[in-house]
Amino acid sequence: MNNDLPLRTGVGVVVINSKNRVFVGRRIDNSNDKWQLPQGGVDKDEELLSAMKRELHEETSIKNIKILKELDYWVEYELPKRLVGIIWKGKFRGQKQKWFIVRFVGDETEININTKKPEFNDWKWLDANELPNVVVDFKKHIYEKLLIETKKIID
Repeated sequence: MNNDLPLRTGVGVVVINSKNRVFVGRRIDNSNDKWQLPQGGVDKDEELLSAMKRELHEETSIKNIKILKELDYWVEYELPKRLVGIIWKGKFRGQKQKWFIVRFVGDETEININTKKPEFNDWKWLDANELPNVVVDFKKHIYEKLLIETKKIID
């Protein structure tokens, strides 16, 4: 059944602050201590860059960014079987994502996760090396790639 469903097209963003730490949010729908980077779906006919900025603002209220890099490849993940048919109204088996790395250039008072449709119940700045250790298992391979790309910029 799994392979009959398509992958959802999405975007994600690694937000780096002035101390080269990375923004992560704790998902409201995951009571375990799992954190993730801002990410979300791309609307029909929406450009990837616009989708990234929209998702970032919808989830974090962040607008003041400088784009450092757009990864020149897509990454994919499959949902665990227990979540297929539940997440995204059962329409997708996973996601194919385009990721961006940006520098946050605003003031921290700009960050507000209590948005119209909150996805996070907490947020923090994290050492980039911790990224693969805080995410759900089925996204770990993506966060390992993102760590490599992020370290090229911050090291």
